[in-house]
Amino acid sequence: MDFKAFDTRKIDEYRKQAKEQWGQTPAWKEYEEKSKGRTKEDEKQLGNDIMQLFVEFGAMKEMDPASEEVQKQVAKLQQLITDTCYICTNEILFGLGQMYAAGGDFTTNIDAVGGEGTAVFSAEAIKIYCGK
Repeated sequence: MDFKAFDTRKIDEYRKQAKEQWGQTPAWKEYEEKSKGRTKEDEKQLGNDIMQLFVEFGAMKEMDPASEEVQKQVAKLQQLITDTCYICTNEILFGLGQMYAAGGDFTTNIDAVGGEGTAVFSAEAIKIYCGK
């Protein structure tokens, strides 16, 4: 699936912002190592894979975010990030969840593919998963 709603032109901008904030962390160094050989097409596919998970979160919005099915979806997201970017600890995942629901580009892009409220729902599910 090709997600036109996800503005891939902003990937470089997001990467720059992330490097400014986390560039000195072990997670960032791991991300740079894992992404070293990726092509633009690989990056686009990874973005699509992540957004597909949010489509699935969107289909679950009416469920209890603490339900086993929703919590398994959070685990899938965490594993994808770990496999492709960096070790996504619960602390990192919780921070990502907060960013997803903060009302900026992440919220807009997630809600565009999963439906309005998907970003907030996924953030709540992540919060529960992380025991916060």
